[in-house]
Amino acid sequence: MDHSKAHSCMTTGAGIPIGDKLNSLTVGQRGPLLMQDVVFTDEMAHFDRERIPERVVHAKGAGAFGYLEVTHDVTKYTKAKLFDTIGKKTDIAIRFSTVAGEAGSADTVRDPRGFAVKFYTEEGIWDLAGNNTPIFFIRDAILFPSFIHSQKRNPQTNLKDPDMVWDFWSLRPESLHQVTLLFSDRGIPDGHRHMNGYGSHTFKLVNAEGDAVYCKFHFKTDQGIKNLTVEEANKLVVSDPDYGIRDLFQSIAKKNFPSWTLYIQVMTFQEAEKCPFNPFDITKVWPHAEYPLIPVGKLVLNKNPENYFAQVEQLAFDPSNMPPGIEPSPDKMLQGRLFSYPDTHRHRLGPNYLHIPVNSSRLAKVANFQQDGPMCMFHKPSNMPNYFPNSFCHLRDHSTFKETCCNVSGDIARHSADDEDNVSQVRTFYNKTLSEDERKRLCENIAQSLKDARPFIQERAVKNFTDVDLNFGARIKALLNKYNAEEGVKEPVNNYVRCV
Repeated sequence: MDHSKAHSCMTTGAGIPIGDKLNSLTVGQRGPLLMQDVVFTDEMAHFDRERIPERVVHAKGAGAFGYLEVTHDVTKYTKAKLFDTIGKKTDIAIRFSTVAGEAGSADTVRDPRGFAVKFYTEEGIWDLAGNNTPIFFIRDAILFPSFIHSQKRNPQTNLKDPDMVWDFWSLRPESLHQVTLLFSDRGIPDGHRHMNGYGSHTFKLVNAEGDAVYCKFHFKTDQGIKNLTVEEANKLVVSDPDYGIRDLFQSIAKKNFPSWTLYIQVMTFQEAEKCPFNPFDITKVWPHAEYPLIPVGKLVLNKNPENYFAQVEQLAFDPSNMPPGIEPSPDKMLQGRLFSYPDTHRHRLGPNYLHIPVNSSRLAKVANFQQDGPMCMFHKPSNMPNYFPNSFCHLRDHSTFKETCCNVSGDIARHSADDEDNVSQVRTFYNKTLSEDERKRLCENIAQSLKDARPFIQERAVKNFTDVDLNFGARIKALLNKYNAEEGVKEPVNNYVRCV
């Protein structure tokens, strides 16, 4: 049989050759369609179902593929096999994204950027789902749905609502660090190649002897940091809203492969106990002077996706996927994500989302007793047990891969972290990291956004910035007074009233 000729004929999804794909079966030239037109129903039924729910967060994104090459020995910190040899390469998939916008939103809005990396290791999948900032807006995962709702559309007007955004931020002072970083020059990266990536959370590394340390992951762009001005970003919103996706794809297509250097920071358990701040608080950074960056390897992107839907839209990251040698810490946000990420994937892609090729393990053989469910693509003999323990299959767990033992004590309660220091690191960033010109632009960016919120929300936000630094709050207040005098008090876009 000539397979080249056989495959040149269009088929239905079942592989049945199609004789005419341009015309429906009808009764005569002008008569009604026939139910027996399986070519039509095959086409239309698939079309009706080809959209899956978009991500609740990080809906707009770009993806690519490449590898991580180990350049430095870190085996004294971790037994994870992807790091066991200098020169070792591990295939990776990566997805960059904005956070709050929908799938059709622009790439150049002021918003954090997702920076999620999937490592196809010989011990299974490792998903490091982080952002382009080392910090986040909140420190407790229970607030995450409310935070995202405040950044999304008003449920009454279906419009983005500055009252919602600034009301939440001003009520949660722990957001000050991320908000200040967001409205700085780094709030609008110039595409995805010119920004850093961070695991953000605190993780735990365990070596072959069972010794453990806490760790943070950093990806430093080798292209150099570049950001867009407000004016440049606004022009691109109109002229090229897919700027980030286009820049990444074209760069790789031209063999201008972007790369990042992977570093870790390490903190011993003893250092964590004496740390003046909570080392598991994602609203804070670990000072580099005390916990220096340790080089690990080089991440290179050298392959574009061949099918965006199959390889990027269905690409799913789950922070609970950690190979032996990498474990979670008590970071509250990380602990919450260990549940929420796989849970949303099972809703969005189905319970067998790990069977989708881009999400499935490549080097490690999957061996478990899970069977059935929608979109089950991994065949297992029907006479194989679907329960454990059993007397018929010799798959067993192994104590070698048990998680490290750690002691935890304390009262079970809903402990508040409201007494945490929310301003010291923000004050350092404002006074020591930023130049005077950068401080000026930061205050202008904040005031431009905050001026559209109601006066009482403005006042509360200004108080928070004043707590960071008197000059910081005063400059924002002066700008708000100017804008309010010029434009007057704007009508709110919602009809929210204060509930009693």
